[in-house]
Amino acid sequence: MANLTLMALGSSAPEILLSVIETMGGLGKCPGELGASTIVGSAAFNLLVISGVSIYAVSEENDIAEDRDTTTPKGIKKINDMGVFAITGTSSIWAYIWLFIVVGDNSVEPYEAWLTIIMFFILIVMAFGADKYNASKEGGDGGVGE
Repeated sequence: MANLTLMALGSSAPEILLSVIETMGGLGKCPGELGASTIVGSAAFNLLVISGVSIYAVSEENDIAEDRDTTTPKGIKKINDMGVFAITGTSSIWAYIWLFIVVGDNSVEPYEAWLTIIMFFILIVMAFGADKYNASKEGGDGGVGE
């Protein structure tokens, strides 16, 4: 849950602030491309480059933690909660499709902005539900972050 909310906001805060400042400074004028381009570029970087480096970094040599999962061989990482992963992965792909749909006419209508915000909260609720379901299957107390 922290990755979807606090960390996402924290890592995107500079782009969001840049976009807000640019928008507020040019009210009534044609909006600039800097804010939106920065957000899209940052999202693409986070999705592709950071994921790629993280996958490349997995090896037997750096898998020496004492609290590691002993059910998998050294150097191999496993996704323990496929439900949340599937929800966030599908939502990430949908976000790019939705972005293409929204900016296809070179404008963002208020209903499109509201739908985007609503979709974010739907993502949070679905991921939270999947996390609770997974925790209940494992016999935990259903707490987030177990």
